[in-house]
Amino acid sequence: MKFTWFNLMPWPDLPDDFREKNHSVWVDISSRYFDPARAHEVYNNHLDLLEYAAEVGFDGVGVNEHHQNAYGLMPSPNLIAASLARRTENAAIVVLGNSIALYNPPIRVAEEFAMLDCISGGRLVAGFPVGTSMDTNYCYGTIPGLTREKYAEAHELILRAWHEPEAFAFNGRYTKLRYVNPWPRPIQKPNPPIHIPGGGSLETFDFCIDNTYSYSYLSFGGYIRGKALMDGYWKRVAERNAPDTSPYRAGFAQFICVCDTDAEAEGAFAKHADYFYNRCLHIYPGFADAPGYRTIKTIQKGILNQYAPTKIFESVPWGELVESGRVIAGGPETVRQRMEELIKGLRVGNVYCLMQMGDMPKDLCMHSTRLFGQKVIPKLRNIFPDYADDGRFWCKPLARRVTPAPVADALVGSER
Repeated sequence: MKFTWFNLMPWPDLPDDFREKNHSVWVDISSRYFDPARAHEVYNNHLDLLEYAAEVGFDGVGVNEHHQNAYGLMPSPNLIAASLARRTENAAIVVLGNSIALYNPPIRVAEEFAMLDCISGGRLVAGFPVGTSMDTNYCYGTIPGLTREKYAEAHELILRAWHEPEAFAFNGRYTKLRYVNPWPRPIQKPNPPIHIPGGGSLETFDFCIDNTYSYSYLSFGGYIRGKALMDGYWKRVAERNAPDTSPYRAGFAQFICVCDTDAEAEGAFAKHADYFYNRCLHIYPGFADAPGYRTIKTIQKGILNQYAPTKIFESVPWGELVESGRVIAGGPETVRQRMEELIKGLRVGNVYCLMQMGDMPKDLCMHSTRLFGQKVIPKLRNIFPDYADDGRFWCKPLARRVTPAPVADALVGSER
């Protein structure tokens, strides 16, 4: 099993009546809610949490890309990843990911991911999401019906840039480059492992199967609700006659809250869950599903965009959040049992652990993170022993890597 501590970086100061008085937390949210001086503290708190997770048992630390919202403050995940590459030693840097249809030209992704792989010593796990409708169609103005076509072309360019040792010309519909010759190149060959975040598109299933990428369902509906979609993914794997059914072909994101005893969970975490589900997920449905964003095939299958049916997130009491599996919470043993249900029920070898929820304070999140890393993860490590040697979907760091020197040791001459 691989466990990634995954941070959305939500804004923690939305008012109690935010849902009632605002159109959406994404796209057109008023900048009056954003305080740059407060953001200095918020960003550094989130970085502290990511760095802490790397020290207490997690295999990776994860970041992602979103724009114009209070749900996730990372318009550039590569900036955060660059900081983590220097401040962590062994954890994978999981960038899940860069919305490659938005980059002009997409060669920028090939270059920056290669930089991260080199700086970290081969610890990059790369992600290529199509991107939410909010980000791609409304914030960045991509035509919905062309988003996937732009995505496919960007993917082709990035992979060729990593694989071909000499300069080449690229003559795509959206990107035309006389010379493609990126410096640097990634350490991992032929390229870093690639995980594709998805919300249920059938085309994304096939894309992952065709390229031997890990399909990652990033859902806030929880593992019980997510089983139908993941069963559909594994059915598609079988239909496509994939050479194996390794659980590392799949991943799932889950909110997890750990405390010393089950009895403490509601008092410690309920208000932070309410903040996230009722404020951070207050998304105008029209932004979540622009006409043409989802393909006809996916619509015919009845697969809903996870952000569109926001009523499933609104005003849900703590007991229902836990019972429905949207949040796994309790003492270490209770959390272990429910995590085992998730892992075996969904057949996932990669779990993206959402330990920070909404306005949760840093000390509480650190306590939950430490308990999960030290008391839960060790008991879940070997659930799939037959696939223990499957390294296709995880990074392969250099055996000998540079350790950042203390600042005092780096100074020379009179400055020292």
